[in-house]
Amino acid sequence: MKITLLTVGKTDMPWVREGLELYRSRLVHYVPFSVSEIAELKGVGAMSPAQIKEKEGEKILSCIKPSDDVILLDEHGRKYRSLEFASFLEKKMAGGGRDIVFVIGGAYGFSPKVYERAGSMLSLSDMTFSHQIVRTIFAEQLYRAFTIMRGEPYHNE
Repeated sequence: MKITLLTVGKTDMPWVREGLELYRSRLVHYVPFSVSEIAELKGVGAMSPAQIKEKEGEKILSCIKPSDDVILLDEHGRKYRSLEFASFLEKKMAGGGRDIVFVIGGAYGFSPKVYERAGSMLSLSDMTFSHQIVRTIFAEQLYRAFTIMRGEPYHNE
């Protein structure tokens, strides 16, 4: 079983890349973890948000295997406290060895087809974060969940 963070577009913020790499390097001690970036669409100026979501959705779906457990990072998803997220993740990992793919969409969110494919949705906050910054925030929370599962002293509660 492995975990992938699938994102739309690359980040142009060096500190986001550095933060993401920091937590990626820590996570690989717990689970095979990778980040996969889908190229941003070109020539979107003449496209509506719905058209952009549809095209991005096609790219997202082409990166997902039928056996993958897909979890969207979405503002309408379920919110967890860190301990609850660790428990959720532990149950997912114990439930059959399916690879887990967490997906961060583009600026407009996901297409209906991507929502249909998802097994669940996760919200990191009531606040909205840019689709670039959320990469590092999520990677830190994923790392925190693994330290909680292992009883390591990273999380204080």
